[in-house]
Amino acid sequence: MELLECGHAAVTGPSRVCEHMLVEESPDFYRVLTGSGVRYDVVCAECVEKPLLTVCEGCAERAEDWGDSLGWKGTPEIRLEDRFVAGTVRSESWDVQPLNGRCLAPLPRGWLALTESGLVDQAGFTCEVVLPVAHGKKPLLALHTSADGRYAAVGVDYGSQAIVLDLSTKAVVLEVDRGAYHVEWTPYPIAFLPGDRVVAATKWNRLDVFALPSGELLTDRESEGPFFHGRLTPSPGGRWVLNDRWVWGPAGLPHVVDLEAGLRDGGVQLAQRWYAWDQPVAWVSDDVVAVQRLGEDDELMIDGVGLYAMPAGRRVGAFAGPAGLMWGHKGLLYVVGAEGLEVWDSERGARIGLVQGFRPIAHRDGTFVSINDGVLDSFSVD
Repeated sequence: MELLECGHAAVTGPSRVCEHMLVEESPDFYRVLTGSGVRYDVVCAECVEKPLLTVCEGCAERAEDWGDSLGWKGTPEIRLEDRFVAGTVRSESWDVQPLNGRCLAPLPRGWLALTESGLVDQAGFTCEVVLPVAHGKKPLLALHTSADGRYAAVGVDYGSQAIVLDLSTKAVVLEVDRGAYHVEWTPYPIAFLPGDRVVAATKWNRLDVFALPSGELLTDRESEGPFFHGRLTPSPGGRWVLNDRWVWGPAGLPHVVDLEAGLRDGGVQLAQRWYAWDQPVAWVSDDVVAVQRLGEDDELMIDGVGLYAMPAGRRVGAFAGPAGLMWGHKGLLYVVGAEGLEVWDSERGARIGLVQGFRPIAHRDGTFVSINDGVLDSFSVD
């Protein structure tokens, strides 16, 4: 094996470094993008324009351990390989107006909207709803539905309360309240789980699981931590749930829990991101999740996604470009970008399609929908 410039005979690392990054207490550094994807070199301020060293994996990793990142230099490569996106376009009349973009949710064979008059579906079902109190600095109601369409939850994002309804009886079967302590920073943490269960915040730092429709508490109430819980995103198979939580600093700490082991098993933290949380996330598969934005500080990030594989939570990929509401479907990422609905191949890190001008607000099994002026527009991928 060839002797590298760090003095080690080892596998070449992913980044070149300047000579100052090889000392035990290395200085603060820039990530200098090379123009190939999001590959970068690790360089101190003094050496930005100087020749760099090819080093081993261990030295490349240690170069970033001591100092702090000063941000990015250069421009990432955004790979655009657009081709025709095969799909079915459909428009149908539906004279409803969701309260906002978070108030349209999927049913097994249609869509459910939360309107000023309550819940409405396309088949004519209606249900009056006594909404939870929307207090806080920026409250925003949000609608969630269970996979089988039996239950709906209405939560106050950036607020304190949520309710769960059994749509078969139109009855409220659960009411939860996480208190008012700094709730203005996260959407209400609530999500439906397989087996007629729901997980929800019952305090700013506690999640509980309840059986439906009984509302029976299924978790113990002994464990509370220092973390503020955020948006909950279950994996397609229902084993994992990503909690986009934060902690004083403040720092975003996206965190994944194995539901088969229970909420109190500790889970795995994916990253630490100063001043950055409440970011779009999506499961690419049952075991790989994508989290938007690259970097460790809100002011020093670039648009893109990091890919993390369970159960270890190790980052297995990253690429630049995606920015906006995001869903995963059959290994691809669908992102509502500036030009329309973008299709990204997560394995190649490339945009492979664009549905120009179409900006959906909800998704179900490869069908994406928007609603405007009494018309429901949908695009279903083939």
